Amino acid sequence: MQWETVIGLEIHTQLATASKIFSGAATAFGAAPNTQACAVDLGLPGVLPVLNLGAVQRAVRFGHAVGAQIASRSVFARKNYFYPDLPKGYQISQYELPIVGRGAIEIVLADGSSRRIGITRAHLEEDAGKSLHEDFHGLTGIDLNRAGTPLLEIVSEPDLRSPAEALAYARAIHQLVRWIGISDGNMQEGSFRVDANCSVRPAGSTALGTRTEIKNLNSFRFLQKAIEFEVARQIELIEDGGEVTQETRLYDPIRDETRPMRSKEEANDYRYFPDPDLLPVEIDADFIAAATADLPELPAALRARLCSQYGLSAYDAALLTASRETADYFAAAVAAGGDAKLAANWINGPLAAALNKAGLEIAASPLAPQHLAGLLARIQDGTISGNIAKQVFEGIWAAEGDADAIIAARGLTQITDSGAIAAIIDGILAAHPEQVAQYRAGKEKVFGFFVGQVMKQSRGKANPQQVNALLQDRLTPREDTE
Repeated sequence: MQWETVIGLEIHTQLATASKIFSGAATAFGAAPNTQACAVDLGLPGVLPVLNLGAVQRAVRFGHAVGAQIASRSVFARKNYFYPDLPKGYQISQYELPIVGRGAIEIVLADGSSRRIGITRAHLEEDAGKSLHEDFHGLTGIDLNRAGTPLLEIVSEPDLRSPAEALAYARAIHQLVRWIGISDGNMQEGSFRVDANCSVRPAGSTALGTRTEIKNLNSFRFLQKAIEFEVARQIELIEDGGEVTQETRLYDPIRDETRPMRSKEEANDYRYFPDPDLLPVEIDADFIAAATADLPELPAALRARLCSQYGLSAYDAALLTASRETADYFAAAVAAGGDAKLAANWINGPLAAALNKAGLEIAASPLAPQHLAGLLARIQDGTISGNIAKQVFEGIWAAEGDADAIIAARGLTQITDSGAIAAIIDGILAAHPEQVAQYRAGKEKVFGFFVGQVMKQSRGKANPQQVNALLQDRLTPREDTE
């Protein structure tokens, strides 16, 4: 039997506010345990929550960016459950009336195709604390620093049909929340966490199968591997005559498997009711306009513009918009005079490789956009070849100066004198009569040998186009004329 996978993701992204969603306690990462949890976060008697305006503004920015309905009136509710790291015995969240309604986001797959994935809702809520199981000799430690940290939970429609699509969607949301400045998206610090709801059904069926939820996936690699395992597990279970149980599962990256955590709760298990300590959130058009006034051009729109304005491929445009910093770098290089297609090739190629090797983000690149533009200008005007440009790139990276200074200091100016190149070629052909005979007998691969010899003798400075043209001319047999 053929099976279809159905996946929906719930993404919890920490909003980049300096203080928590209902208190003035700090949200900075890395503080000593329990030093950033105040009386409000702990739910001590007599305290009242006060909503952080910055969290509301960031939620509105996200809703606007995904073309969603932004509620003029939303309500906070108490989600009741008992866990050691939830000091109040309930979490303040939103349920029936979330701040952000239906929207959508475009994802780009590895083959260059795209799909539009529906977003059901995005709601504000507070984070819980963290249970620590290491170094407590069989006990569990509780760190409440995260308690009350503002989260935006983004819930997708069950539109995803493969682990690869789920990965592309998670990356697109991660890219967007960083792009519009509402979250740093740092997965290592817990700022971006994913829960994956997975089920399978016979191909062609419209009924949804029983789903399981894989909790707290904090890396893209684990997200894809966890879904791959879970889908295979469900199919094998059904084909062996079993039934999938609706439950919450955890992914074990060491064993590369999911395992049961608890039975999956339904909404009524949480006994939602409006929080009596918080007024409804009322938003008007002026508030939305102010919150979204400085939004940058969004990734999908920018990708389309790069393709239409500069003739870039969809693949190159996707790489250039992988982060706002990369897009800004490209824009600065083009503004400084760099050819757009050449700039894209160098940013996505040599520069990306050098940054990866050095463990640097593009914002910290030793090669400034203006330096790249200067390098590209020397390629375009024929001062250096593409091969020599790699040496110049290395020099700029090593802080030896700009392109012109390095070309002058190293004597890298391209040889474009046809007479000088022809003299080199004539000497090489005279020294290798056997290879000349092989080429003229039809062994065309020998041509590359001659090109290599010319470039070696010219120390890579001979103009490649002229080398090819002159070699073709010299190697073509001439008929005797009288």
